[in-house]
Amino acid sequence: MIDYAQARRMMVDCQLRTFDVNDNTVLDAFDTVPREAFVPKGREAFAYIDQTLNLDAPGGEARCLPAPMVLARMIQAARVRPGISALDVASGTGYAAAIMAQLGAQVTALESSPDLAAEARTRLGTTAEVVEGPIAAGAPKQAPFDVILINGRVEVRPQALLEQLRDDGRLVCVMGPHRNAKVMLFVRAGDAFGARPLFDASLPGLDAFAAEAGFAF
Repeated sequence: MIDYAQARRMMVDCQLRTFDVNDNTVLDAFDTVPREAFVPKGREAFAYIDQTLNLDAPGGEARCLPAPMVLARMIQAARVRPGISALDVASGTGYAAAIMAQLGAQVTALESSPDLAAEARTRLGTTAEVVEGPIAAGAPKQAPFDVILINGRVEVRPQALLEQLRDDGRLVCVMGPHRNAKVMLFVRAGDAFGARPLFDASLPGLDAFAAEAGFAF
């Protein structure tokens, strides 16, 4: 039988700490939230490998649990703190939402797949509010947000989501074509949005943020 608590500790020590995750509150959150509770049933043994795990999304939509080291650095860059409001986009089964809630954020998990939204509600319980709807539209009724995290790769600027940030709010996503994607940090300043690349990474592409044919990134 797998000792999941030990597996979590190994993930934190051997994956996160060695990938420039140095915020102790983030490390503690990843050591506390049981990742195995958010993977598809029957695949719990793969919960702590250092790879992105694809989720079984009906209708062919791409959904995933980002590799722990990628997700941890994204959350660290977003500066998730107690009391802030956070939006978890393409939340899948809700793992990233659970991590941000463990960090003290008030989390809205947004998912367009009815089946995955139902799974997230079951797995998250009262930890986060799950909203079902188009992921590119965000959650305007719950906005504005201090932090927005996108669980998947985008090819175009997620403008509707950026508009739902508070002043000084942060949006973190993987952006770009598959082989040249980077984690990007957007920060709102009034009506302007600064952006800077953080590190190379790739996740399954999200159809809602796919570039149109002929678009040059």
